[in-house]
Amino acid sequence: MMNTPAASTSVVLDRFVHALTERAGDRGLRVLVYAASDQDEEIRRMSELVDAGDVEAVVVTGTRYGDRRLAWLTERGVPFVSFGRPWDVASPEDSAHLWVDVDGASGTRAATEHALTVGPRVAFLGWPAGSPTGDDRERGWREAMTDAGARPDLRLSAEERVAQAREQVAELLATTAVDAIVCASDTLAVGAHVAAVAAQRPDVLIIGFDNTPAVEALGLSSVEQLPELVAAGTLDLLMGSGGRIERRAAGDGEGHVLVQPRLVVR
Repeated sequence: MMNTPAASTSVVLDRFVHALTERAGDRGLRVLVYAASDQDEEIRRMSELVDAGDVEAVVVTGTRYGDRRLAWLTERGVPFVSFGRPWDVASPEDSAHLWVDVDGASGTRAATEHALTVGPRVAFLGWPAGSPTGDDRERGWREAMTDAGARPDLRLSAEERVAQAREQVAELLATTAVDAIVCASDTLAVGAHVAAVAAQRPDVLIIGFDNTPAVEALGLSSVEQLPELVAAGTLDLLMGSGGRIERRAAGDGEGHVLVQPRLVVR
């Protein structure tokens, strides 16, 4: 069994790998972790390990649109679970492969509903369009705003960099009345916080996503993904109620686990 994280790890992924390794050990399994720079390298590594008989199953992380790793594993008949939905299908619940994910839209919906308690002008600071995870988190903000009768018209975009997030929020605060900012990640939230402090706007509520030590230190609220539950769900899908890895097909509504995150308010 192995885990294939993306090249740039995160606090959440670190927690997931740690929990997966610990829980797999309790079930008599060993986890081989490796990094790869792109999908081609991942597929090469998986091919080598599978051909050598070194792994029984694969856990793929960081699914994306047009994910060739999922197709390769399916074609080879390798048991696998993805941490991340199959984003290319209309109904991920009907996917042909097993997956576990965090309900990002649910998390940003909860964050937005909380933000609306301080005022109707709630902005969203997300990544550029085209990131499946980012688009999902933006959807939660839009739905919460629409349901509350508020206008989801304050949408900012920045790469996953504090400096760029700070610049975007600084421009917004200089020209627009804002009550709160819901962010797609804690990195973006830190940038938004720096901009709010510089603009002398401590009244602006800022909410992140991932609940990392950085936002905890700054006293910012954030959505926690609970990666330990993702790890537990991953092993449950791979092994069922037995003690061995099973070649299980998705279906009957039992082929996925969608973990509900929680909002941590500070």
